[in-house]
Amino acid sequence: MFERLDQIEARYEELTQALSSPEITGDSARYQKTAKAHSEISPIVEKYREYKDLTRGIAESKAVLADEKDAEMRAYAQEELDKLEARVSGVEEELKVLLLPKDPNDEKDVILEIRAGTGGDEATLFAAEMFRMYTRYAETQGWKVEVLSTSDSSVGGLKEVIAIIEGQRVFSRLKYESGVHRVQRVPATEASGRIHTSTATVAVLPEAEDVDIHIEAKDLRIDTFCSSGPGGQSVNTTYSAVRITHLPTNTVVSQQDEKSQVKNRAKAMKVLRSRLYEMELQKQQDAIAKDRKSQVGTGERSEKIRTYNFKENRVTDHRIPFTMHQLDAALDGDLSELIDAAVGHFTSEKLKDATAAETSA
Repeated sequence: MFERLDQIEARYEELTQALSSPEITGDSARYQKTAKAHSEISPIVEKYREYKDLTRGIAESKAVLADEKDAEMRAYAQEELDKLEARVSGVEEELKVLLLPKDPNDEKDVILEIRAGTGGDEATLFAAEMFRMYTRYAETQGWKVEVLSTSDSSVGGLKEVIAIIEGQRVFSRLKYESGVHRVQRVPATEASGRIHTSTATVAVLPEAEDVDIHIEAKDLRIDTFCSSGPGGQSVNTTYSAVRITHLPTNTVVSQQDEKSQVKNRAKAMKVLRSRLYEMELQKQQDAIAKDRKSQVGTGERSEKIRTYNFKENRVTDHRIPFTMHQLDAALDGDLSELIDAAVGHFTSEKLKDATAAETSA
Protein backbone atom coordinates (compact mmCIF):
# COMPACT_ATOMS: atom_id res chain seq x y z
CA MET A 1 0.00 0.00 0.00
CA PHE A 2 2.73 2.46 0.93
CA GLU A 3 4.66 1.83 -2.28
CA ARG A 4 1.52 2.76 -4.18
CA LEU A 5 1.06 5.85 -2.02
CA ASP A 6 4.64 6.95 -2.77
CA GLN A 7 3.91 6.61 -6.49
CA ILE A 8 0.72 8.66 -6.16
CA GLU A 9 2.57 11.38 -4.24
CA ALA A 10 5.28 11.52 -6.93
CA ARG A 11 2.58 11.82 -9.58
CA TYR A 12 0.95 14.60 -7.56
CA GLU A 13 4.22 16.58 -7.56
CA GLU A 14 4.56 16.12 -11.32
CA LEU A 15 1.03 17.42 -11.87
CA THR A 16 1.60 20.35 -9.51
CA GLN A 17 4.62 21.44 -11.54
CA ALA A 18 2.77 20.89 -14.81
CA LEU A 19 -0.05 23.21 -13.73
CA SER A 20 2.38 26.11 -13.54
CA SER A 21 4.19 25.39 -16.81
CA PRO A 22 3.47 27.73 -19.78
CA GLU A 23 2.98 24.70 -22.05
CA ILE A 24 0.00 23.52 -19.98
CA THR A 25 -1.46 26.89 -18.96
CA GLY A 26 -1.54 27.94 -22.62
CA ASP A 27 -3.65 24.95 -23.63
CA SER A 28 -7.14 25.11 -22.08
CA ALA A 29 -8.02 21.47 -22.76
CA ARG A 30 -4.73 20.11 -21.38
CA TYR A 31 -4.94 22.40 -18.36
CA GLN A 32 -8.44 21.19 -17.48
CA LYS A 33 -7.40 17.55 -17.87
CA THR A 34 -4.30 18.08 -15.71
CA ALA A 35 -6.22 20.02 -13.06
CA LYS A 36 -8.82 17.25 -12.87
CA ALA A 37 -6.16 14.56 -12.43
CA HIS A 38 -4.49 16.72 -9.77
CA SER A 39 -7.71 17.25 -7.81
CA GLU A 40 -8.63 13.55 -7.96
CA ILE A 41 -5.49 12.41 -6.13
CA SER A 42 -5.16 15.47 -3.89
CA PRO A 43 -7.22 13.99 -0.99
CA ILE A 44 -5.07 10.83 -1.01
CA VAL A 45 -1.83 12.81 -0.92
CA GLU A 46 -3.06 15.10 1.86
CA LYS A 47 -4.09 12.10 3.96
CA TYR A 48 -0.80 10.29 3.24
CA ARG A 49 1.20 13.34 4.33
CA GLU A 50 -0.85 13.50 7.51
CA TYR A 51 -0.02 9.83 8.08
CA LYS A 52 3.71 10.49 7.58
CA ASP A 53 3.59 13.45 9.99
CA LEU A 54 1.96 11.21 12.60
CA THR A 55 4.54 8.43 12.17
CA ARG A 56 7.36 10.97 12.48
CA GLY A 57 5.76 12.32 15.65
CA ILE A 58 5.48 8.80 17.06
CA ALA A 59 9.16 8.13 16.33
CA GLU A 60 10.17 11.40 18.02
CA SER A 61 8.05 10.68 21.11
CA LYS A 62 9.54 7.21 21.43
CA ALA A 63 13.03 8.68 21.14
CA VAL A 64 12.27 11.12 23.96
CA LEU A 65 10.98 8.28 26.15
CA ALA A 66 14.13 6.27 25.48
CA ASP A 67 16.59 9.06 26.26
CA GLU A 68 14.85 11.54 28.53
CA LYS A 69 15.48 11.28 32.29
CA ASP A 70 13.19 14.09 33.42
CA ALA A 71 9.93 12.61 34.72
CA GLU A 72 7.81 15.55 33.59
CA MET A 73 9.18 15.45 30.04
CA ARG A 74 8.68 11.70 29.88
CA ALA A 75 5.06 12.08 31.00
CA TYR A 76 4.49 14.72 28.32
CA ALA A 77 6.12 12.50 25.65
CA GLN A 78 3.97 9.52 26.72
CA GLU A 79 0.80 11.60 26.53
CA GLU A 80 1.75 12.83 23.07
CA LEU A 81 2.60 9.28 21.96
CA ASP A 82 -0.80 7.98 23.09
CA LYS A 83 -2.59 10.69 21.12
CA LEU A 84 -0.58 10.08 17.97
CA GLU A 85 -0.94 6.29 18.08
CA ALA A 86 -4.69 6.61 18.57
CA ARG A 87 -4.93 8.85 15.51
CA VAL A 88 -2.53 7.02 13.18
CA SER A 89 -4.59 3.81 13.00
CA GLY A 90 -7.67 5.81 11.99
CA VAL A 91 -5.74 7.67 9.29
CA GLU A 92 -4.41 4.37 7.94
CA GLU A 93 -7.98 3.08 7.60
CA GLU A 94 -8.99 6.31 5.86
CA LEU A 95 -6.13 5.81 3.40
CA LYS A 96 -7.32 2.29 2.61
CA VAL A 97 -10.79 3.67 1.83
CA LEU A 98 -9.34 6.41 -0.39
CA LEU A 99 -7.38 3.78 -2.34
CA LEU A 100 -10.49 1.72 -3.11
CA PRO A 101 -11.46 1.71 -6.81
CA LYS A 102 -13.73 4.64 -7.55
CA ASP A 103 -17.28 4.06 -8.75
CA PRO A 104 -17.27 5.70 -12.21
CA ASN A 105 -20.90 6.73 -11.71
CA ASP A 106 -20.37 8.64 -8.47
CA GLU A 107 -19.99 12.00 -10.22
CA LYS A 108 -23.13 11.56 -12.32
CA ASP A 109 -26.58 13.09 -12.06
CA VAL A 110 -29.41 10.63 -11.50
CA ILE A 111 -32.82 9.66 -12.82
CA LEU A 112 -35.03 9.13 -9.75
CA GLU A 113 -38.08 6.90 -10.23
CA ILE A 114 -40.62 6.43 -7.43
CA ARG A 115 -43.68 4.20 -7.83
CA ALA A 116 -46.49 3.29 -5.48
CA GLY A 117 -46.32 -0.36 -4.45
CA THR A 118 -48.75 -2.44 -2.40
CA GLY A 119 -51.33 -0.58 -0.36
CA GLY A 120 -53.69 1.10 -2.84
CA ASP A 121 -54.37 4.80 -2.25
CA GLU A 122 -52.20 4.82 0.87
CA ALA A 123 -49.24 3.65 -1.20
CA THR A 124 -49.68 6.56 -3.61
CA LEU A 125 -49.75 9.02 -0.70
CA PHE A 126 -46.55 7.48 0.65
CA ALA A 127 -44.92 7.68 -2.81
CA ALA A 128 -45.73 11.41 -2.87
CA GLU A 129 -44.17 11.84 0.58
CA MET A 130 -41.08 9.95 -0.56
CA PHE A 131 -40.68 12.27 -3.53
CA ARG A 132 -41.11 15.31 -1.29
CA MET A 133 -38.48 13.85 1.08
CA TYR A 134 -35.88 13.46 -1.68
CA THR A 135 -36.76 16.87 -3.13
CA ARG A 136 -36.20 18.51 0.27
CA TYR A 137 -32.90 16.63 0.70
CA ALA A 138 -31.80 17.78 -2.78
CA GLU A 139 -32.50 21.38 -1.74
CA THR A 140 -30.21 21.03 1.30
CA GLN A 141 -27.44 19.77 -1.01
CA GLY A 142 -27.87 22.56 -3.53
CA TRP A 143 -29.04 20.13 -6.23
CA LYS A 144 -31.56 20.87 -8.99
CA VAL A 145 -34.67 18.67 -9.38
CA GLU A 146 -36.57 18.57 -12.69
CA VAL A 147 -39.73 16.48 -12.93
CA LEU A 148 -39.83 14.49 -16.17
CA SER A 149 -43.22 12.82 -15.73
CA THR A 150 -45.87 12.15 -13.09
CA SER A 151 -49.00 10.05 -12.72
CA ASP A 152 -51.34 11.35 -10.01
CA SER A 153 -53.79 9.29 -7.96
CA SER A 154 -57.39 10.29 -7.20
CA VAL A 155 -56.53 11.02 -3.53
CA GLY A 156 -53.69 13.44 -4.26
CA GLY A 157 -50.86 10.92 -4.17
CA LEU A 158 -48.50 9.73 -6.89
CA LYS A 159 -48.77 6.47 -8.76
CA GLU A 160 -45.42 7.27 -10.36
CA VAL A 161 -42.96 10.12 -10.62
CA ILE A 162 -39.76 10.32 -12.66
CA ALA A 163 -37.33 13.19 -12.13
CA ILE A 164 -33.76 14.09 -12.90
CA ILE A 165 -31.56 15.36 -10.04
CA GLU A 166 -28.50 17.36 -11.07
CA GLY A 167 -25.66 18.50 -8.86
CA GLN A 168 -22.32 17.57 -7.34
CA ARG A 169 -21.80 13.82 -6.81
CA VAL A 170 -25.53 13.08 -6.70
CA PHE A 171 -25.23 9.36 -7.49
CA SER A 172 -22.56 8.86 -4.81
CA ARG A 173 -25.08 9.98 -2.19
CA LEU A 174 -28.28 8.39 -3.51
CA LYS A 175 -27.12 5.10 -5.05
CA TYR A 176 -28.05 3.02 -1.99
CA GLU A 177 -31.61 4.39 -1.84
CA SER A 178 -32.88 1.98 -4.51
CA GLY A 179 -35.28 -0.69 -3.32
CA VAL A 180 -38.61 -1.19 -1.55
CA HIS A 181 -39.46 1.36 1.16
CA ARG A 182 -42.16 0.27 3.61
CA VAL A 183 -44.42 2.53 5.68
CA GLN A 184 -46.38 1.47 8.78
CA ARG A 185 -49.02 3.95 9.95
CA VAL A 186 -52.73 4.59 10.44
CA PRO A 187 -54.08 6.04 7.17
CA ALA A 188 -56.19 9.21 7.36
CA THR A 189 -59.04 7.25 5.80
CA GLU A 190 -58.94 4.48 8.42
CA ALA A 191 -61.78 5.00 10.91
CA SER A 192 -60.90 2.10 13.22
CA GLY A 193 -57.32 3.27 13.80
CA ARG A 194 -55.66 0.14 12.44
CA ILE A 195 -52.05 0.35 11.33
CA HIS A 196 -51.62 -0.37 7.62
CA THR A 197 -48.45 -1.42 5.81
CA SER A 198 -47.81 0.03 2.36
CA THR A 199 -44.80 0.26 0.08
CA ALA A 200 -43.20 2.45 -2.54
CA THR A 201 -40.34 1.45 -4.81
CA VAL A 202 -37.37 3.73 -5.45
CA ALA A 203 -34.96 3.40 -8.37
CA VAL A 204 -31.87 5.61 -8.62
CA LEU A 205 -30.29 5.38 -12.07
CA PRO A 206 -27.05 7.13 -13.05
CA GLU A 207 -27.84 9.45 -15.94
CA ALA A 208 -26.27 7.93 -19.03
CA GLU A 209 -24.62 10.08 -21.67
CA ASP A 210 -24.31 9.20 -25.36
CA VAL A 211 -20.79 7.89 -24.69
CA ASP A 212 -22.09 5.47 -22.04
CA ILE A 213 -24.70 3.61 -24.04
CA HIS A 214 -25.06 3.48 -27.81
CA ILE A 215 -28.61 3.30 -29.13
CA GLU A 216 -29.18 2.42 -32.79
CA ALA A 217 -31.97 4.32 -34.54
CA LYS A 218 -33.15 1.07 -36.14
CA ASP A 219 -33.75 -0.36 -32.65
CA LEU A 220 -36.30 2.34 -31.77
CA ARG A 221 -40.01 2.58 -32.50
CA ILE A 222 -41.27 6.10 -31.86
CA ASP A 223 -45.01 6.73 -31.64
CA THR A 224 -46.71 10.08 -31.16
CA PHE A 225 -50.15 10.73 -29.72
CA CYS A 226 -52.28 13.45 -28.12
CA SER A 227 -51.40 13.92 -24.46
CA SER A 228 -54.18 13.33 -21.96
CA GLY A 229 -54.88 14.25 -18.36
CA PRO A 230 -56.83 12.73 -15.44
CA GLY A 231 -60.05 11.01 -16.52
CA GLY A 232 -58.82 10.70 -20.10
CA GLN A 233 -59.63 14.24 -21.20
CA SER A 234 -57.42 15.65 -23.95
CA VAL A 235 -54.84 18.15 -22.80
CA ASN A 236 -54.11 19.34 -26.33
CA THR A 237 -55.07 18.34 -29.85
CA THR A 238 -51.56 18.12 -31.29
CA TYR A 239 -49.52 14.94 -31.38
CA SER A 240 -46.96 16.20 -28.87
CA ALA A 241 -46.78 13.15 -26.59
CA VAL A 242 -44.08 10.62 -27.38
CA ARG A 243 -43.73 6.89 -26.71
CA ILE A 244 -40.35 5.30 -27.45
CA THR A 245 -39.93 1.52 -27.53
CA HIS A 246 -36.44 0.00 -27.51
CA LEU A 247 -37.16 -3.13 -29.56
CA PRO A 248 -34.25 -5.38 -28.46
CA THR A 249 -35.18 -5.07 -24.77
CA ASN A 250 -38.87 -4.12 -25.16
CA THR A 251 -38.24 -1.13 -22.87
CA VAL A 252 -41.00 1.46 -23.23
CA VAL A 253 -40.77 5.13 -22.18
CA SER A 254 -43.57 7.68 -22.53
CA GLN A 255 -43.38 11.44 -22.10
CA GLN A 256 -46.19 13.99 -22.42
CA ASP A 257 -45.50 16.77 -19.91
CA GLU A 258 -44.26 19.25 -22.53
CA LYS A 259 -46.38 20.81 -25.30
CA SER A 260 -43.47 20.36 -27.68
CA GLN A 261 -42.95 16.95 -29.29
CA VAL A 262 -39.22 17.70 -29.60
CA LYS A 263 -38.90 18.39 -25.87
CA ASN A 264 -40.92 15.29 -24.95
CA ARG A 265 -38.73 13.17 -27.20
CA ALA A 266 -35.54 14.56 -25.66
CA LYS A 267 -36.80 13.84 -22.13
CA ALA A 268 -37.95 10.34 -23.09
CA MET A 269 -34.53 9.57 -24.58
CA LYS A 270 -32.86 10.66 -21.33
CA VAL A 271 -34.94 8.21 -19.34
CA LEU A 272 -34.52 5.42 -21.91
CA ARG A 273 -30.75 5.84 -22.04
CA SER A 274 -30.50 5.70 -18.24
CA ARG A 275 -32.70 2.60 -18.02
CA LEU A 276 -30.66 0.76 -20.65
CA TYR A 277 -27.45 1.78 -18.91
CA GLU A 278 -28.81 0.45 -15.62
CA MET A 279 -29.75 -2.84 -17.28
CA GLU A 280 -26.24 -3.22 -18.65
CA LEU A 281 -24.74 -2.34 -15.29
CA GLN A 282 -26.95 -4.92 -13.59
CA LYS A 283 -25.75 -7.61 -16.02
CA GLN A 284 -22.17 -6.86 -15.04
CA GLN A 285 -23.00 -6.92 -11.33
CA ASP A 286 -24.91 -10.20 -11.69
CA ALA A 287 -21.91 -11.75 -13.41
CA ILE A 288 -19.65 -10.63 -10.57
CA ALA A 289 -22.16 -11.87 -7.98
CA LYS A 290 -21.90 -15.43 -9.32
CA ASP A 291 -18.29 -15.52 -8.16
CA ARG A 292 -18.86 -13.75 -4.86
CA LYS A 293 -21.19 -14.38 -1.96
CA SER A 294 -21.80 -10.71 -1.21
CA GLN A 295 -23.22 -8.01 -3.47
CA VAL A 296 -20.77 -5.44 -2.13
CA GLY A 297 -21.15 -2.03 -3.70
CA THR A 298 -24.30 -2.82 -5.68
CA GLY A 299 -26.77 -1.49 -3.08
CA GLU A 300 -28.56 -4.87 -3.30
CA ARG A 301 -32.09 -4.12 -4.50
CA SER A 302 -33.67 -6.59 -2.09
CA GLU A 303 -37.19 -6.35 -0.73
CA LYS A 304 -37.85 -3.91 2.11
CA ILE A 305 -34.61 -2.04 2.46
CA ARG A 306 -36.14 0.47 4.87
CA THR A 307 -39.20 0.82 7.15
CA TYR A 308 -40.84 4.10 8.20
CA ASN A 309 -42.87 3.50 11.38
CA PHE A 310 -45.02 6.52 12.28
CA LYS A 311 -46.24 5.26 15.65
CA GLU A 312 -42.68 4.93 16.96
CA ASN A 313 -41.31 7.91 14.98
CA ARG A 314 -38.72 5.45 13.69
CA VAL A 315 -36.82 4.77 10.47
CA THR A 316 -34.96 1.46 10.17
CA ASP A 317 -32.55 0.45 7.41
CA HIS A 318 -32.71 -3.35 7.35
CA ARG A 319 -29.52 -3.84 5.35
CA ILE A 320 -27.12 -2.40 7.92
CA PRO A 321 -29.04 -2.52 10.34
CA PHE A 322 -29.47 1.09 11.45
CA THR A 323 -32.31 2.86 13.26
CA MET A 324 -33.00 6.52 13.94
CA HIS A 325 -35.94 7.93 15.91
CA GLN A 326 -36.44 11.13 13.92
CA LEU A 327 -38.90 9.99 11.26
CA ASP A 328 -40.49 13.43 11.01
CA ALA A 329 -37.10 15.03 10.34
CA ALA A 330 -36.21 12.38 7.74
CA LEU A 331 -39.45 12.92 5.82
CA ASP A 332 -38.69 16.64 5.85
CA GLY A 333 -35.44 15.97 3.98
CA ASP A 334 -32.98 15.47 6.84
CA LEU A 335 -31.53 12.28 5.37
CA SER A 336 -27.82 12.81 6.01
CA GLU A 337 -27.63 10.43 8.98
CA LEU A 338 -29.42 7.63 7.08
CA ILE A 339 -27.42 8.13 3.90
CA ASP A 340 -24.10 8.41 5.77
CA ALA A 341 -24.86 5.15 7.58
CA ALA A 342 -25.60 3.32 4.31
CA VAL A 343 -22.57 4.75 2.48
CA GLY A 344 -20.33 3.95 5.46
CA HIS A 345 -21.63 0.37 5.68
CA PHE A 346 -21.17 -0.48 2.02
CA THR A 347 -17.76 1.24 1.91
CA SER A 348 -16.69 -0.88 4.88
CA GLU A 349 -17.90 -4.00 3.06
CA LYS A 350 -15.88 -3.00 0.00
CA LEU A 351 -12.83 -2.52 2.19
CA LYS A 352 -13.25 -5.98 3.76
CA ASP A 353 -13.61 -7.48 0.33
CA ALA A 354 -10.49 -5.72 -0.97
CA THR A 355 -8.48 -6.79 2.09
CA ALA A 356 -9.61 -10.40 1.64
CA ALA A 357 -8.62 -10.29 -2.03
CA GLU A 358 -5.15 -8.96 -1.15
CA THR A 359 -4.70 -11.65 1.51
CA SER A 360 -5.63 -14.48 -0.85
CA ALA A 361 -3.50 -13.12 -3.72
